[in-house]
Amino acid sequence: MPGSSASAKLKKDVDNRLKGGVTIIVLGASGDLAKKKTFPALYALFQNKFLPYKTQIVGYARSKMDCAEFYKRVSSHLKSDDPENDQQIKDFLSICHYVEGQYDQEEYWQKLNTFVTELEDKQSLKKEQKNRIFYMALPPSVFVPVASGLRKYVYGKEAATTIVIEKPFGKDLESCNALLEDIKQLFKEEEVYRIDHYLGKELAKNIMSVRFANMIFSPLWTATHIDSVQITLKEPFGTEGRGGYFNEFGIIRDVMQNHLLQLLSLVAMERPISRDAEAIRDEKVKVLRCVKPITLEDSLLGQYVKNGNKPGYLDDESVPKDSLCATFAALVLWVDNERWANVPFILKAGKALDNAKVDIRIQFKKLPGSLFCKVPRNELVFRLQPGEAMYMKFNNKSPGFPDETMITELDLTYKNRYKNLNIPEAYETLILDVMRGDHSNFVRDDELGAAWRIFTPLLHQIEHDKIKPEPYAYGSRGPNSLDDFVKRYGVERLAHENYQWPLQRLED
Repeated sequence: MPGSSASAKLKKDVDNRLKGGVTIIVLGASGDLAKKKTFPALYALFQNKFLPYKTQIVGYARSKMDCAEFYKRVSSHLKSDDPENDQQIKDFLSICHYVEGQYDQEEYWQKLNTFVTELEDKQSLKKEQKNRIFYMALPPSVFVPVASGLRKYVYGKEAATTIVIEKPFGKDLESCNALLEDIKQLFKEEEVYRIDHYLGKELAKNIMSVRFANMIFSPLWTATHIDSVQITLKEPFGTEGRGGYFNEFGIIRDVMQNHLLQLLSLVAMERPISRDAEAIRDEKVKVLRCVKPITLEDSLLGQYVKNGNKPGYLDDESVPKDSLCATFAALVLWVDNERWANVPFILKAGKALDNAKVDIRIQFKKLPGSLFCKVPRNELVFRLQPGEAMYMKFNNKSPGFPDETMITELDLTYKNRYKNLNIPEAYETLILDVMRGDHSNFVRDDELGAAWRIFTPLLHQIEHDKIKPEPYAYGSRGPNSLDDFVKRYGVERLAHENYQWPLQRLED
């Protein structure tokens, strides 16, 4: 099977580090994140035999439920390879357990530790197999008390102990630094894995390969040839009952300061000295420190309003009626170094838009001279979702009698090119990286500080000056002024929106 040798190496990496044994404790096991992402990812790893042969999974949460109810929740998002036979799911559930407890009372942490210790003893785990991975599928308000309880009462003293933390990591630079300091008092940096699941997406992981394994791109990857970079995240749905939670963070904190900025760092970073995790993260931090803080002049904010039977953001009963929370934002970032001088990096994200997509669009400069002066610009596009793809748009002579040019594509759509390969979900690859001890696709402490430095002044100004977002209709492309906004930075939308790919059947 293609990739089998690579899979064998990954399995060997896991076994070398964990010696065949691990206990994974999922904190917040009754929540949506655990149900929809964490447990399905663990199940996929179980199906593909990536979990060590002595693995036990313990769910911990405040919800009162018996094992039958816990299994029902866990299995609700699991898919068996054989729909007629759910034995795989039954086998997976046999290594899953549930412990009910509070997050701020020591007797419950002692109870959890006793349960985990008994599980380890029942399996006759050797000292080096008593690895513990704490996965915090929790809201940020309980990060510190949970981490404190784990460190004091459940910390593994005989083998590797790891803690995995989900975003958000603070709300601004000050709160981020406070959180970092609190966690630093409890766990070593090498024990901490801060997940940004976009770093586990296939096309995000491919950016380094495209940039640094292909000579054809290396000389083009500069301000000399690139005119602009757009990184876009569109969601076709609104807050849908999560308005109260979303109102606390807004679109910038929710997906731009983390997901989209991570993609920017992969596009803009310099070549690492090696593929070692710290070498890669060093370069990401360096380039983020070159990014100027975002100004209000380089920003466009929007908030979706009712459109037909689709409700507006303020129609959500959990949202204050005078809320100025942005559900859409377009932000322009400038990387102040030689490679990217005067190249705008335009981050766009929004809810209740016209479709669902996440892509990176690198638009090259116009070709000088007048021979083909009206042809569209070249573009290189990474489409992270839906449907992983990478394609290059270039100008070609129209086939046949005409001598005019037409825009066409060099297309690498994964579902067409890699029909026999299964592309894992982001959480699968990241949890596997945790078990391997590979920090490459996780966020380091100084990287967080560098990221918040870019966004905090803008966020504070928006809140202090009560900047009102521009309304846009549910299901639209965003605010009406969006096209004019991006044109200010040299973006040519027509180069990639108004074309059709002609298909021609060749006769025998």
